[in-house]
Amino acid sequence: MTKLFFVRHGKTFWNLEGRYQGANGDSPLLPESFNEIKLLALFLKKEKFAKIYSSPIKRAIITANELAKNLSQNLEVETNKNLEEFNLGMMEGMLFSEVAKKYPKELDNFRNHPNLYNAKNIKGESFTELFARMTPTIRKICEENPNENVIVVGHGAALCAEIRYLLGYSLEDLRKDGGLSNTSTTILETTDGMNFRCLVWNQTDYLKRRLDVSDTV
Repeated sequence: MTKLFFVRHGKTFWNLEGRYQGANGDSPLLPESFNEIKLLALFLKKEKFAKIYSSPIKRAIITANELAKNLSQNLEVETNKNLEEFNLGMMEGMLFSEVAKKYPKELDNFRNHPNLYNAKNIKGESFTELFARMTPTIRKICEENPNENVIVVGHGAALCAEIRYLLGYSLEDLRKDGGLSNTSTTILETTDGMNFRCLVWNQTDYLKRRLDVSDTV
């Protein structure tokens, strides 16, 4: 049985501002995010991990490295480009409010109706393209770590979509049960790297604070 602990990166300044980062945009972690990563490490310390896999985007790799340091298990952090956030094309770097005015249909479909989302309209990446790069990577991680616990550090929109895809959700239903919060943990288990069961979704109680709208995508 392989257990995958999916972690969304720590909260950034652009998260706080309500600004799209995507695969090519980025901003620094908030100072308080480093303490929240320590709280996450305390939550995870009861488990033994084989490895940490991470998106190479700065906000994710910093989260992964800080987590490894605070877990004190001599964990290797391996980056993989296939774990990056969605390429959001022309929406990247824009405030949500700006996107709502300029690309209202694309924004609504991306957030609420993935089956209707046309990424070409913003020169971005489709859900199908995301699954094509992320799913083989997750399956390979499972193959390389049979009967182990591993941590996968990534991004809110990409992880939310991919996890639900692994669980067998239809494209239409990917967003119906909410998103993922910064520094959250979602746990899946699998015996074969093909069929997955969700044990924990978007756990954040260890952060010891009330989340607001800027925490979750």
